Amino acid sequence: MTIEQEFSAYSYTFYILEVIGVVAIVAIAFEGLWDLLTRNRAKSETFSNVAIAGVSQLMERTVYGSILLIALVIVDALIPWKIAISWWSWGLAILAADFTYYWMHRWEHEVRILWCFHSVHHSSPEYNLSTSLRLAWLEGTFEWIFLVPMVLIGFGAMQTIVGLLIVVSYQTWIHTERVGTLGVLDRIFNTPSVHRVHHASDAHYLDKNYGGILIIWDRIFGTYCAENNKPTFGITTPLESSNPLAINFRELGNAACDVKASGSFGEAMGYIFRPPGWKPRHHASTRVIATE
Repeated sequence: MTIEQEFSAYSYTFYILEVIGVVAIVAIAFEGLWDLLTRNRAKSETFSNVAIAGVSQLMERTVYGSILLIALVIVDALIPWKIAISWWSWGLAILAADFTYYWMHRWEHEVRILWCFHSVHHSSPEYNLSTSLRLAWLEGTFEWIFLVPMVLIGFGAMQTIVGLLIVVSYQTWIHTERVGTLGVLDRIFNTPSVHRVHHASDAHYLDKNYGGILIIWDRIFGTYCAENNKPTFGITTPLESSNPLAINFRELGNAACDVKASGSFGEAMGYIFRPPGWKPRHHASTRVIATE
């Protein structure tokens, strides 16, 4: 099957995802209006989220989308073994994409250079559906790399992409404070309660709940935490700005300053590739940021 035939075969799936996207936009607008009427919200944060989303979507649908597709198609063409497309392969593809998302997401919190981009999503002290739109402008330059293993084990490029889109699309609805705990579902799926923990800057909530659709990966790998008190949203060193440029590039600037001030090549690499908050041994080591 050529890439043109494969894309045509999946066109209905992309259509469904677009419809889901429109529904999500309506829900985001409705909740935003509701917040304006019923809560003392920082309107500037919601407006910043929408502005950031406009640039992100433009990049995703042009440059980053092209990079992702071309890279995975090239890898796909080099792999002689394929997983035949069937109902069960779709289940496996979504499961594999969800597992892939867990580790991509976790690395984005545990490797500082990746956190420099991903921190954009965590930087708002407000938390509503529009937060799901707050995605870094430069994150798409590297996230495609995490999908290569799925293609290497035999999933087609298009099935891999669709699997990830399903995992990402699912997560819009969990960015809200208007849905409480959901009992046993909070122990299996990524729900609003589970994801509020992930966006919290409270010390006992840091580095928890990385899952996309399923939260079982966090339970398996020891990163699960239930919501037991109201979270404080944002990052532990508040950004104190709703300027989209500051939101996207402040942490990169902080990292660049640390690298410039480092005393050796090893220290410089530590500031880039070790966890956020890492300091050389002659400095006090503290964790200075929150996780998604």
